Amino acid sequence: MANVYDKLKENGITLPAAPAKGGIYTPVQEFGPGLLYCSGCGPKRLDGTNMTGKLGRNLTVEQGQEAARCCMLNLLANLDTKLGDLNRIKRFVKVLAFVNCTEDFDQQPQVVDGGSQLLVELFGEEAGCPARTAVGANALPGGIACEIEVLVETV
Repeated sequence: MANVYDKLKENGITLPAAPAKGGIYTPVQEFGPGLLYCSGCGPKRLDGTNMTGKLGRNLTVEQGQEAARCCMLNLLANLDTKLGDLNRIKRFVKVLAFVNCTEDFDQQPQVVDGGSQLLVELFGEEAGCPARTAVGANALPGGIACEIEVLVETV
């Protein structure tokens, strides 16, 4: 697998600072040898603003994909803080994503593809394409467009 930091640079991607906690929880929790559970992250941009809105009402699928990508970057920032080196990630095991959407919106998987695509770009198909669940939610904290959590295996 290629060096993740080189892949970030090649793709012109800046890893954000780890987001501030929004409550009483641990951003990344080890739960077995080489297994990490990452608490959900929202779509905070590099400028500190959150992507807010509801898919099916005032956000397009493409805007939702951008939000999912931001969520994944924030998760990577938390993992970088915990591990000290993203190259220690052996594979992403599972992604669970919540999409803030109207009751008739049914393109949650396409929205979450924005975050999944980032993992594949950085870690490759084998390590970066985990099992995944994408579900709709009628509301998310602060009106954010989506929230994503991951399970990761490390070396």
